[in-house]
Amino acid sequence: MIQLKKVTVQLPNGKQSTREVVVHPGAVAVLAEPQPGTVILVRQYRKACETSLWEIPAGKLEPGENPDAAAIRELSEETGYQASRVEKIHRFYTSPGFANEVLHVYYATDLVAGDVHLDEDEFVEMERFTKEEVTQMMQRGEINDAKTLVALLWWCQTDR
Repeated sequence: MIQLKKVTVQLPNGKQSTREVVVHPGAVAVLAEPQPGTVILVRQYRKACETSLWEIPAGKLEPGENPDAAAIRELSEETGYQASRVEKIHRFYTSPGFANEVLHVYYATDLVAGDVHLDEDEFVEMERFTKEEVTQMMQRGEINDAKTLVALLWWCQTDR
């Protein structure tokens, strides 16, 4: 659950101003590599953007949930895959100008296929892509999700 707060801030010049801040529980995202050189992306409709986006599997943290556990949970829910190895690669603020959301990005390998467990309001299409394919998709502007761009740029620049 997110909240919107209106807060008063003290500015460096001594004056006060108001800010609207979205308070967010945080989230996780997982760049999953089922085979060397292949990544899993999911495509889903995002109402806020009024379009479908290719993304790495991701989701909000539950209250008090450990991000490492949430990454494993989200990967399984959206793709059915269980990861034997999960490594945190980044942690960043998604939109610090108005939100406190921290996103934890993970890299998952040694995957074992299983059953997808989507929430009843989730409709997700899953597909595998090679480094060359995602590089071309990024160059053509077909990947517009920031967390996915961060993860894919990291992946494409590594020797993994």
